[in-house]
Amino acid sequence: MTEFDAATTAISDITGDYTIDPAHTRLGFVARHAMVTKVRGQFHEFTGTAHVDTANPAASKVDLTIAAASVSTGNADRDGHQQSADFFGSAENPQITFSSTNVERDGATWTITGDLTIKGTTNSVAIDFDEVGSAQDPFGNTRVGFEGSVTVKRSDWGLTFNAALETGGVLVSEKVTLEFDISAIKNA
Repeated sequence: MTEFDAATTAISDITGDYTIDPAHTRLGFVARHAMVTKVRGQFHEFTGTAHVDTANPAASKVDLTIAAASVSTGNADRDGHQQSADFFGSAENPQITFSSTNVERDGATWTITGDLTIKGTTNSVAIDFDEVGSAQDPFGNTRVGFEGSVTVKRSDWGLTFNAALETGGVLVSEKVTLEFDISAIKNA
């Protein structure tokens, strides 16, 4: 059984310049809490651009800027803690950024490697994205969709807050999965 309806393909070559549509994009994360459940969060304020070159993927480029204070986990107290110096330190480090350094393509899978900066620390990450489809929306926009994820160690960015549990384990998992559901609009 298919989880969703089949994606559409309005254009065969998605080469071009795009702007990420924040109203139809989710930039999220998943972490294990108290080693028994997953807690999900996302960011609500961000901007991003992409240049896609299907013939020469290495000429492609992605840039993303996220407002760290826009983190939302569905719980106001937890969101406040995420914004504090224990996690994103959004007052001192208002932006999370990603800038690609290499792009490769294997069929419908794009591997985008780039510099991810969180809380003033930059590390390289490689994220695999599946090209989901393309569409002409009712407003005359050409859209492309990509979905991807990567698991990182949060301590690599200085996000080391934790608390030991009496039963063993810790309050927040070291590994966090970053999730990307991207809808981008082709620039006119």
